[in-house]
Amino acid sequence: MLTAEPLAPEAPAQAGVRTVTVARRHQVADDVVELVLRRPDGGRLPDWAPGAHIDLVLPDGRSRQYSLCGDRWDAHTYTIAVLLDPAGRGGSRYIHEHVSEGDTLTFAGPRNNFRMAPSARQLFVAGGIGITPLIPMIEQAELLGTDWHLLYLGRSHAHLAYLRELARHSGRITVHCKDTDGRADLDAWIPTDPAVRVYACGPERLLDAVEAWAPALEHAPRVERFVARLDDRPSRAFEVIAARSGAAATVGEHETVVDALRRVGVDVITSCAQGVCGTCETDVVDGRPDHRDSVLDERTRAEGTCLLPCVSRCLDSRLVLDV
Repeated sequence: MLTAEPLAPEAPAQAGVRTVTVARRHQVADDVVELVLRRPDGGRLPDWAPGAHIDLVLPDGRSRQYSLCGDRWDAHTYTIAVLLDPAGRGGSRYIHEHVSEGDTLTFAGPRNNFRMAPSARQLFVAGGIGITPLIPMIEQAELLGTDWHLLYLGRSHAHLAYLRELARHSGRITVHCKDTDGRADLDAWIPTDPAVRVYACGPERLLDAVEAWAPALEHAPRVERFVARLDDRPSRAFEVIAARSGAAATVGEHETVVDALRRVGVDVITSCAQGVCGTCETDVVDGRPDHRDSVLDERTRAEGTCLLPCVSRCLDSRLVLDV
């Protein structure tokens, strides 16, 4: 999911935080460093599936989400790749400048908002560092013997991570670099077979273009976003009730559900606080959610049984949550 820094306050996820050491660090592309993480005691790490990410907690308390891009069958290591983002808030710069082999870090997760679904054919679309969650998906497709293709876009070959590792799949990969090929015509890649499952990760403009393919497909494209979508819909106040304690609060027009609950002593674990990581997903007991996240798919939204209280609101005057 998430290999660039999301917009967010700095509160890290605290539940299930574990310690790892940096077993290996090396450069995999211009401005992209790979970290291989192990438990200090060499023990087994939690299992994960393609599309999963971890919340990496930096020594200064900041939390960043990074997709797992290593071998999912290796139970003793996690691999992430971090793009240096000069316009970010310092998380990626800290990793690039200060994190070395042997250093200790903590993480929460893994979590997965970008799961693969059974399909005979798949199209993967990666923009730059967006390749990271797609690598385990490609390996899964190979394992299952499904028909797949990767469209990999970037500024230049030097900026595309893992090209050497992907070379063994050369017949299934199309690389398009802006410096040599110009701007890509994404609409030329709309699958002619509507049954193809599409998975995409990368910059917002790329994901918006891929999501626009939905009318031509049986299944809407699944995307993994770096940052939250801009949502400028008007907001109104409503009441939120914590079902477990009965605590209630009014959520103001310019306040989040999380902040309102914390005012009355009900804590909700958050990480990105922008609706992109899924850490705060909460079950809904009563009330119609006004979904404003970038995580839940349309089917889940329509069911109305959960929401992300860091950004989402309520369409009714009262929202009851299972907290």
